[in-house]
Amino acid sequence: MFAEHGADVVVADVREKPREGGTHTHELISDETEATATYVACDVSSVDDLEATLDDAERFGGVDELVNNAGIFRAEEFLEVTGDQYEQLMGVNVKGTFFGTQLAAQRMIESGSGRTINVSSIAGFVGNGSYVAYCVSKGAIRLLTYAAAHRLGPDGIRVNAIHPGGIETAMMEDAHMGPEALEQFTRAIPSRRIGNPEDIAGAALFLASDLSSYVNGESLVVDGGYTHSG
Repeated sequence: MFAEHGADVVVADVREKPREGGTHTHELISDETEATATYVACDVSSVDDLEATLDDAERFGGVDELVNNAGIFRAEEFLEVTGDQYEQLMGVNVKGTFFGTQLAAQRMIESGSGRTINVSSIAGFVGNGSYVAYCVSKGAIRLLTYAAAHRLGPDGIRVNAIHPGGIETAMMEDAHMGPEALEQFTRAIPSRRIGNPEDIAGAALFLASDLSSYVNGESLVVDGGYTHSG
């Protein structure tokens, strides 16, 4: 969606092929739009990888927008979570977002403007005992967004967060919802449907565009009304 509106795109991920299968994202962008797109292997829990990725993005003339979208989800028994499991989840979800935001900001400051969009979750607002560590990580992203917006706003950089609800992705499959549970969940959503990736991409595009030029340090909940419907 960003490419359709004129943005060149660097796709950074530990895997080149999407979990959902199909054509590689950067190839799809190049084939279907006039934008330039490239793939960079990046483990976001590695600061060195993040640095290399942003250096690669400089080939496009600088970093205008960053979408921190990497994340892992794990349903768990809270009393059995190990230190290694906790550190892996926090490394990707929190450390990756923190240093991605920081390193991008260093480059954005030089140009006098920039937009960072952090993809959190409604789990950053509402705790759930079935995935405590994940809730902790997404709550951290929400507060990181507020604090980074306060720090970077004077430098012309806007930092906002998107909090998706249930979205049809491989991550939702990791929640292991059966048909009955999925139907019950859908009925609890005022919009009466599960979201799709385009819903999130549209929200991110809005936050990256001048249409949201006075939106900073905000949490945009995209969940069909689920979280705040009572």
